[in-house]
Amino acid sequence: MLDLRWLVENEATYKNCLKTRNNFPKDSLEFVLSKDSERRKLIQEVEAFRAQKNQIAKEVGQLKRTGGDASALMEKSIQISKNMDGLDAKLNELNQEIENHLLSIPNMLHSDVPEGKGAEENKLIKTIGTPRKFDFDIKDHHDLGVNLGIIDFDRASRMASTRFTTLVGKGAKLERALIQFMLDLHTEKHGYTEMLPPLMANSKALTGTSQLPKFKEDLFKIDGFDLFLIPTAEVTITNYFREEILGEDQLPSLFTGYTPCFRSEAGSYGKDTRGLIRQHQFDKVELVQFCHPDYSWQAHELLTSAAEKVLELLELPYQRMLLCSGDTGFGAAKTYDLEVWLPGQSAYREISSCSNFCDFQARRAGIRFKPKEGGKPRFVHTLNGSGLAVGRTLVAILENYQEKDGSVTIPKALQKYTGFERIESQK
Repeated sequence: MLDLRWLVENEATYKNCLKTRNNFPKDSLEFVLSKDSERRKLIQEVEAFRAQKNQIAKEVGQLKRTGGDASALMEKSIQISKNMDGLDAKLNELNQEIENHLLSIPNMLHSDVPEGKGAEENKLIKTIGTPRKFDFDIKDHHDLGVNLGIIDFDRASRMASTRFTTLVGKGAKLERALIQFMLDLHTEKHGYTEMLPPLMANSKALTGTSQLPKFKEDLFKIDGFDLFLIPTAEVTITNYFREEILGEDQLPSLFTGYTPCFRSEAGSYGKDTRGLIRQHQFDKVELVQFCHPDYSWQAHELLTSAAEKVLELLELPYQRMLLCSGDTGFGAAKTYDLEVWLPGQSAYREISSCSNFCDFQARRAGIRFKPKEGGKPRFVHTLNGSGLAVGRTLVAILENYQEKDGSVTIPKALQKYTGFERIESQK
């Protein structure tokens, strides 16, 4: 959520930013700006009444000390209190309306973010690795997994519905090995503390990370409870410090966690229906940072590099993209996408998004820190990224490490976790 004072003082700058974003409700911005003057007028009226009450209290005290009659003044004070109560109620209602509309307004973009309407205008930052050249007809991960007997789509559909998958045998073990490999790397090499958070979150937590109210249709709601299945561990881990004031010496705080993630994929029907790319349930290792505002941009680079290290150790070709204004997410100020090469699609596909939210999420979740030099508590900056999306990493391994006979070689860095070097048909 944006700071209201900043928004009013930087109206022109923010409106220019908003023009470059896609599909965001501009009426909410106009409501906030138009109602702010009304809000300030009410505050002035309340303060004027409060000053009158204080003055009357002094006069009443003086009259009582001299034996005078203070009843008229006291009656006037009672009436002023009633007037103040009415104004306070009106002010509280207006503040709530303004906050509700602020929750629908996207974050301010960083100046580095290139202007553009969609993914085709994202900026390539670097490409690492060279796609393998095959001397045989390659298969995509769907056919590889089914032929090897390690992925079962049909039975999963009968258990649940489409967009669910069952991993079997070495397929299940490869997924588990990837999770352990990523967690070990991030905790032992990158300084993250492992966390195992809840798989459900309440509406306050989802509002804190900006999934609510905008992305409600993408969530799975638990009937009869104020609970939703988490779409990403970002939600629960970021809310770990919800409504707390940290010490500056607690920054940065770095957490990583593996969780299943659940998304309805509303509006995506017809896209990536084949295979593991877009599922209702998938595994992900998340990276979350709480840091000092002065260092969040350095932290953004480090967080992205930590996610990249997974791809480098697995020797998977990838590229880093800087998202343009029209493709940057609602709450992010700046986002890098990591895209891994998938031979089955002959294309790079997203495997991680690494974002700096600045204080956007912290304002919504009430996460602040006390500066060492004193003064009022300040909002922390929050960052997160996938480190990595496990299912898509499995896809990349199957497709990049496939062999002519239909088997799949396991990357060297992963073999100590799998306990095997190759996957051959289990049928």
